[in-house]
Formats: sequence, C-alpha cells, structure tokens
Amino acid sequence: MATTISPPSVNNSPVKSATAVTEVQGSGLSNEEARRRLQKVGPNAMPDTALHPLRRALGKFWAPVPWMLEAAIVLELVLGKYVEGAIIAALLVFNAALGLFQESRAQATLAALKSRLALNASVRRAGAWKTVPAAELVPGDLVKLSLGGVVAADVKLTGGEVLLDQSMLTGESVPIEAGPGVQTFAGALVRRGEAVAEVTATGTRTKFGRTAELVRTAHVVSSQQKAVLRVVRNLAAFNGVVILMLVAYAYFLKMPLTEIVPLVLTAILASIPVALPATFSLAAALGARALAKLGVLPTRLAAVDEAGTTDVLCADKTGTLTQNALTVTTVRSMPGFDEAHVLALAALASSDGGQDPVDGAIRTAAARKTVSDALKLVKFVPFDPAKKMSEASATDSTGATQRIVKGAFAAIIGLAQKSPTASTAAKELEGQGFRVMAVAAGPPTALKLAGLIALSDPPRADSAELVTELHDLGVRTVMVTGDAPATAAIVARAVGLHGAVCPPGPIPDSVHPEQFAVYAGVLPEDKYKLVKAFQKGGHTVGMCGDGANDAPALRQAQIGIAVSTATDVAKSAAGMVLTEAGLAGIVAAVKEGRITFQRIQTYTLNTIIKKIVTVLFLIVGLIMTGDAILTPLLMVIVMVTGDFLSMSLTTDNVRPSPTPNVWRIGSLTRAGVTIGACLLAFCTGVLAVGKFGMNLGIGALRTLAFVVLVFGGQAAIYAIRERRHLWGSRPSLLLAVSSAADIAIASTLAVGGIVMTPLPALLVGGTLTATVIFAFILDLVKVPVFVRLGIAQSPRHRPVNEVAQDTAEEKGIPMTEPSADQAGTSNAESEVKAKPKPQATAENSTVKAEPMHEAKANTPTDLTARVAKRAYQLYEEGGRKEGAAVQNWENAESEIRQDQAKVEPPHETKAVPKAAITSEPQPETPAETPSDMPPRLIQRVHRLYEELGRQDVRAVQDWEKAQEEIGKEHSAK
Repeated sequence: MATTISPPSVNNSPVKSATAVTEVQGSGLSNEEARRRLQKVGPNAMPDTALHPLRRALGKFWAPVPWMLEAAIVLELVLGKYVEGAIIAALLVFNAALGLFQESRAQATLAALKSRLALNASVRRAGAWKTVPAAELVPGDLVKLSLGGVVAADVKLTGGEVLLDQSMLTGESVPIEAGPGVQTFAGALVRRGEAVAEVTATGTRTKFGRTAELVRTAHVVSSQQKAVLRVVRNLAAFNGVVILMLVAYAYFLKMPLTEIVPLVLTAILASIPVALPATFSLAAALGARALAKLGVLPTRLAAVDEAGTTDVLCADKTGTLTQNALTVTTVRSMPGFDEAHVLALAALASSDGGQDPVDGAIRTAAARKTVSDALKLVKFVPFDPAKKMSEASATDSTGATQRIVKGAFAAIIGLAQKSPTASTAAKELEGQGFRVMAVAAGPPTALKLAGLIALSDPPRADSAELVTELHDLGVRTVMVTGDAPATAAIVARAVGLHGAVCPPGPIPDSVHPEQFAVYAGVLPEDKYKLVKAFQKGGHTVGMCGDGANDAPALRQAQIGIAVSTATDVAKSAAGMVLTEAGLAGIVAAVKEGRITFQRIQTYTLNTIIKKIVTVLFLIVGLIMTGDAILTPLLMVIVMVTGDFLSMSLTTDNVRPSPTPNVWRIGSLTRAGVTIGACLLAFCTGVLAVGKFGMNLGIGALRTLAFVVLVFGGQAAIYAIRERRHLWGSRPSLLLAVSSAADIAIASTLAVGGIVMTPLPALLVGGTLTATVIFAFILDLVKVPVFVRLGIAQSPRHRPVNEVAQDTAEEKGIPMTEPSADQAGTSNAESEVKAKPKPQATAENSTVKAEPMHEAKANTPTDLTARVAKRAYQLYEEGGRKEGAAVQNWENAESEIRQDQAKVEPPHETKAVPKAAITSEPQPETPAETPSDMPPRLIQRVHRLYEELGRQDVRAVQDWEKAQEEIGKEHSAK
C-alpha cells in the first residue's frame, strides 16, 4: 500500500503540519546524493533467490536413491537390456515428478514478504515532496507517513504524531502512539494521524527485511529425510558387503564375466529401495488430503508425518491463543456511576466507524448495555495525541450541557476530582497487563471521574481445551510472544499453561521446554533461536503463529502452523495452514501425523526386510544351483510387483500411538534382519524342495524363486502391518486388492510362462498355501521381536501407571495406587536411615508421623503419577536396569517436588526440628512398611511390562499383580 497523503478526515488527530516540520528539518537529500546512496546500499527490496524450475527438477535426480537407479540404468544399457533400462528410467522419473509436484509452493514465502513492502512512498528530495517507488528509498531520506499507509522502511519520526499498528511485526495487539524520536519499522500500518520520519534502514537491513532473511535461511532437515538417508545408508552398507561376497563366490566358481555382470546388476536392483521416497510422499499426500477435510492445509508434505513426531508446541499469543482483537475486559465504576453508564459515556467520546481499535471495542461493549437516560451527543472531538484524550459534548434530559473526556488515566485524572481509590484501581489493572482508559463527565468546569475501562486481547474459547488435549497426547505447549510478561502470564494462566515465565533478555542457547511455560518480550530473531535451541535438545518442534514476525520460526520448525487469521507471509512460511477459526486443527494434525507415521514405518520395515532377503537369496541360489537364481528382468518385475504395489500400505488401517513418534532406524533394521532371516529360511526351503525334491531345471527354479519372493513378501507385509498379532485389525480395502493383484500377476506369469519358464499350477498353489501357513508362524516370531525392540509401542513409552490409570478408567476398573504422601514418606525414611539430605525436611517427618488421611490433606498435589512417569523415564534412560528402580523413584520424586515448589506456594506443615529426625531411635530390625512399597511396585511393574510386551491392555493387570505380590511379601514379613 502506498504511503501517500490521505484526504483530510474528521477522525484525524490535530497535529502539526508535516510541511512545516519538513521546512524546519531541511530540504531532504539531493537527487544526486540519493542516487549515490542507492548504488551503495542497494534497493529497498528483498533479493530474488528463487531457483529456476529446471534446476529444481534436476535436483530431484541428485540423491542417493536416484544415483542407484541411474547406475542400474547405465548397466542395463551397457548390457543391451533396453526394456529393463526403460522400466527403471520410468520408475526414476515417477519418483522425481511426484516430489517436484508436491513442492510447487516452495518459493512462495519470499514472494509474499516482498509483496508486503509498500509499493510507493512520499519522499522529500531537493526541497520538494514527490512520490517514488519504495524500492528507491535510501537511508537519510525524509518520508511522510499518512493515514492508512504502510511504512516503507525502518524510520525514526522527526515530527507529527501517528497511531501505529505493529502487530504484524512485534505481536503487540495494541497500537502505539508514536511521536518525534520514536523508531518504527517497515511493514507497520498507520492507523491515525500524519508524521514525517527519517529513513534509518532499507531492504534486508530493516527489521522486516531481517525477518525475510531469516525465513530464507531457515532450514531444518525433516525426520523423514533423515530416515530415508539412514535406510539407504544401512542397506547400501549391508548389501554392498553381500554383493562383494557374491562376486567373490562367482569368481571362485569360475563363472564367465558375461554371467557375473548380470548377476551383479540383479543384486544392485535388489538392493535399491526404489519406491521408498515416493511412498513417503504418497503417505504424506494422503494424510494431507484427510487433513484438508478437517480444515488444515499442509503446504509442505513433510509437515504431515512431522506432526506425529512433534513433542513441543510453541504457541504464539496474539492471534493464536488469543483473538487478536481488543475487547473490554473490566469496568470499574466510581461512586455515583454504574458500569452501563461508564460505557455509555465512553462511547460518546469514541469515534464511530474509525480504525481505532480502542474506540471500536468500547462502542461494541456499550452497545450490549443500554441505559434509559442516555445523553444526546452534540459535538465530538477526535483523539488528540498531544492531550492523550478524546472528548465530547452532550446534553442531558434537562438540556444541560455535559462534557465527557476519555483517555489515558494520567491525563484524565488531572481534569477531574482526585480519587485515591481510582489511582489504586488503575495501578492494579495495569499491573495485570490491561490497557486502562479513564472516563470523566460532568459540567465543563466540574468533571467527575466516572470509571475505568480495562481492555485486553482475550483468549480464544478453544485455547484451554487445545492445551489440555495436546498435553494428553504427550505434547508440551509453551507460549512465545512479543507481548509484555505481565500480559502473557495472564493469558497463559487462562489457557492452562502453568509454569515459570522466562526472564527478559536473550534466549539461552541451552534452554529446554520444561524450564518455562511462557517466553515474553521475544523478538522474531529470538523466536527463531528458541526453535533451534529446542531442536538442538533433540525435540521435534511445532510453532504456531499469525504474523510476519513469526515467519522465520514457522519456517525453521519441523511443523509451522499458521492460524486462520494469519498473514500471507506466515501462511507461506508455515508447513500447515488452518482454514477455520480455532485451533482444534492442531490436534487433528497431530493424530493424523501419527497415523501417517505408522504407515510409513510399516513400509520402511517392509523395504528393509525385502531388500536384505532378496540380496541374500541371490547368494543362497548361487550356492545351491551354481547359477544366478534371478535375472535382471525378473528382478525388475519383483520391484514393480513388490515395491510399488506395496505402496498401498499408505492407506492401511493403523492405530495412532498415544505419545509422540520417533524414528529409530537401528531398531527397525534389527527387526528387519530378524524377520528377514525367517523369510530367507522359508524361501530357501521352497527352493530346496524344487531343486532336490522335484529336480527342477534352472529355468523353473528361477520362476519358483520369483514366485516365492512375491508370495513371501506378501506374508511379511501382513505379519508386520499389525504391531500385535496379524488378526488384530483388518487391512484396508486397497491393501487387500493390491495384495490380490500382486499374487494374481505373479501366478499368471509363472503358470503362463510369460517372460519366464512355466510352472505347474499345482506347484504355484502349493507354494501359496505354504506361504499362508508361514505368515502365521512369522507372526509368532514378530510379536516378541517388536516388543523387545520397542516397535510394538511408541518408542517414547507411556509410564506404566499412566497407561494403567487410563485403561482402568475406560473399563471401570478401580485402581489402587501409592499416594504422594506414601512416596514422600518412603523418600524421607530412606534418607533418615542413611544420612541427612536437604530432602529430609520437617515436612516429610510430619507426614511420616501423622495418620495417612491427615497426611493426604497436607499434600498439595497427588504427585504419584508425575513421579512414576519420571521414574520410568529414568529407568529407560539408564538402560532398564532393574536394580536402580528405587534410586529412580527417589530421584524422580526429588525432581518433581522441586518443580512443584517453584510453581506452588509453600504449604503449612507441622514444624519438627531437623535434629529430631536424625536422632530418632531406629529399631534394631527395620520393619518394612507400606511406605516402602512404591519403588518396589515400580521395579516389579518394569519387569512385568517388559515380559508381557508393554501392551496397554495388560497394564492394569501388571499393576494389580505387582501390588498383590508385594503385599504378600509384606504380610509374610
């Protein structure tokens, strides 16, 4: 929007003439000096760094998987296998086209940022005002800021008064009054008034430009990309060794080079996870389509499965947790007035239809409370920045003239009778983060203070619910805002964010999400640094925002979420955009992301199994027959039927994990090797039957090898798709259809002898029957393997007592848990027996000495669930060492109680001298009491949880069984 002078308005404030101001300031830069500075500092615009579409397309062919496919194509062409080479080339182009199509919006962020800059500016050059393109502004220029205009560069006001809306830059929802000496920034909107300012920075050196530069440079490698690279790396390393062994053995058998080269080519094709990148994109695209129906539009596909791994959400206050609209929060009426009359008087002194958000909020509130004796407006005087107030003249029912003034408390209280009560109330409201307006009315010479009006940006109705749901899903929410700490703390409490407020100043490099619940007074650069700090700590970060100031952090975060009221800049930088009011879409994104993650994880495991088995099967076939058991053409058909048809796993019915997901390629690889060994044994057995039992020729054995690889691959899919037993859930329709198509294609080719030696239909059918039986046997092997490697449950395990509690509530089973006072007593007693520690306080001894029901009353919060959760985390971090269970519990309780002390006021306890604790006589043989049981319960539950598979459905039984066992031991003693 151009910053040219607007026509005079009745709502404009009376300010000094801009022309008069500039006469005092000088004639501005000369044209020659302006040109010289423009050459030196460059244009007031963002540089165009967009990649050419052709370059982006070529980049899709420069990655590990494309490299392997390209090498295979070259070998096929060298061998004269043009059909096979063409098929592989088609697969390569398919992968590249799919990825390129999904990244069509990659350069939209910078374009949106550039469009936000003002197109034209009114500048004083050589003693005359002229309109020039904003890109030609240079430091030192004098520019005019007018009503409705966008500030074109960072400037410092030299004359005049304006009301500036900087919410898109700073996150402050309340406009600021700006006069001479005030610095403002490019992108701010002039709401009222007119002023002259000197340009201090342009282009990328502006605050807005630095935000754009941060967006351009912000980048984080998605966990999806890391997973693909690690899978390719592991497969390449393993299969590379196997291929070398294959070549060595072929050389040992004195095979001719013309046979060794096709064998090597077949092995290379067998080791390429050709459809892995495409499957990741397809799964994310299907998740994106499901989210679109819920009002969430992903702009980057990687953000879909990243939502499933997110464990920290940085929520912006303005426009995200709040409505980004000023409303009247509180009205404090003075003696002789009531709330309705205070609002009615304030409305008379407020502009009607203007852009001032304060006036708009007051008139809206007044409309809801009518008064019968309302005054009749005679004259309205708009807000005067010099006087810090607006006023009106009105007549009452008797025809007497009444004067009404509204404005800053300090300005109004000077015109009305003094009121100590009002001063105290004003300080109280301001201390709570409200913007306070005072209203006075009465005869022109005897004004009385009518009341105080507090305004704020209220929380959204669904914000508290969002925070609670995310907490239940294992996602920690923190508020990140540029607003004042007092205001941010109020909003945080209102939406259920409990915790400390980060002290003002630079964001620490090693900050952790658990340290603070609120980060206030944060600049765009700080938001960006905060996201990077969380990521450095190993967290997957989500960032909500609506303004340009949030764009860098939105871009850097694994999942940037722009709310429905966000600017184009924020929407372009974000990975997801909410199209509907409210933030329920975030919860939907997290759940859908976890579904997508489970589907991708299943396909990844399936790829690892098949690639390992196929390459090893080539060695087994070579040893058993002395020939290559598969030809390059058969291998290409296996790739098409196996890899691409199994992409239907992206539509499968899966259970989303209750906690954030995390990629553990090492565990997946170990599971793949274990299950792959079983599949290899099955394939070897079928081949041995064909070789030694049926005396099949090499051609028929190759067909049999092809058939058993296809059928065995389907058995593996149905065994691993379900984290428990394979009959635990039904497959999706598309998966079932693709499996049937895969089996039908392989059977038709084998029985019909198409591009291979034919096999009897009875042999193909018998192989299929054996495969079905093998699938159930493989499922029995899979369950303990998945449990041991943490695949059967989310890698970030839920604590046992939390799972048990949730399951018990669902099934209506009563739960008996050790209480916080029991845990505290255990901790205190163990410390008394050893040596005095800071934790062995009077509070603990008091709890110990009192009956349990009284101790419960003194306990501020039941901390058992939190302590158990932390104890289990320590148990996991320490490698599940059973002997450390008691220590884990004590350390966890110490941490939780210290955290609790920071957020809760101290509770009164019966003071017992510390000496009394240490000098208390101890029995010769300490008797075990119920207070000693919680750590032992946790220890036993750990063992049961591991033995029984960490399954939620058994968690209640685990807990109750552990209690029963420990209780019997206690009774026996």
